[in-house]
Amino acid sequence: MTRIGVYPGTFDPVTLGHMDIIRRGAKLVDRLVIGVTTNPSKSPMFTLDERMEMVRREVEGVAGEIHVVAFDSLLMDFAEREGAKVIVRGLRAVADFEYEYQMAGMNQQINPRVETVFLMADVALQPIASRLVKEIAMYGGNIAKFVTPSVCEDVVQRVEKLGRKGS
Repeated sequence: MTRIGVYPGTFDPVTLGHMDIIRRGAKLVDRLVIGVTTNPSKSPMFTLDERMEMVRREVEGVAGEIHVVAFDSLLMDFAEREGAKVIVRGLRAVADFEYEYQMAGMNQQINPRVETVFLMADVALQPIASRLVKEIAMYGGNIAKFVTPSVCEDVVQRVEKLGRKGS
């Protein structure tokens, strides 16, 4: 039986922290489905298609069977549709844990057949958040420590198109 896991997120943009969780999560399952989603409470810098392409490009060469799929539904419905028995979530700090703990409890109520597994981000990557990467870039800061070179280029090009703040 194939063990399938889902790693959901907006990935706007995909960071080194995300990549750490993807690499480690892929070792726990036979197939890792990266669910790229929309989040109505966030205003994305990149379109859904751009984010999916970015994630696909970044996971090339990562060991394991990895699929990148868009979804716009309840996470547990998406997990069920993909045949997943595991949701992989990354944790950076206590604030993440509180939110993720609550979500895991709600998800367990919705679908008790799917377990949530938490992976602590690598210590060096814990402060990285997509929101902060975008903010640093919008003010002209260097984001090279937080994303791969190709994602850095994508973000810099988008900021040039949108116009930097504080200039």
